[in-house]
Amino acid sequence: MNGLSDAAQRVAEHARSFVQLELQLASAELKRKAAALGVGVGLMAAAAVLAFLALTFGLLAAAAGLATTLPVWASLLIVCGALIVVTAILVGVGYIMLQKGSQPLPEQAVEEARLTAEALQNGD
Repeated sequence: MNGLSDAAQRVAEHARSFVQLELQLASAELKRKAAALGVGVGLMAAAAVLAFLALTFGLLAAAAGLATTLPVWASLLIVCGALIVVTAILVGVGYIMLQKGSQPLPEQAVEEARLTAEALQNGD
């Protein structure tokens, strides 16, 4: 009997070691993925700042180009008006999209569940 209990104990120890190794592997994988995610987020934030600066300089260049034929105040006013129009369009589209997604309830699935419950109650 002693040999059987020793074998069972060894199996339990191997299983414990296996679980510990799996946990270490999962931990290492999560750390690696978290580090890559952090670097990716940082790079995307830097790209967003640079894109904003590029847009700003592009709009300034457009205003400067218009200023060659119009007074500076008029060219800046035209660029400002164009930005307001683009902003209004984006707000309108964004509002419509928010209205579509305002109720994240899966309506079809709820309807199917209701029909299934009715069918079960009626014995169909």
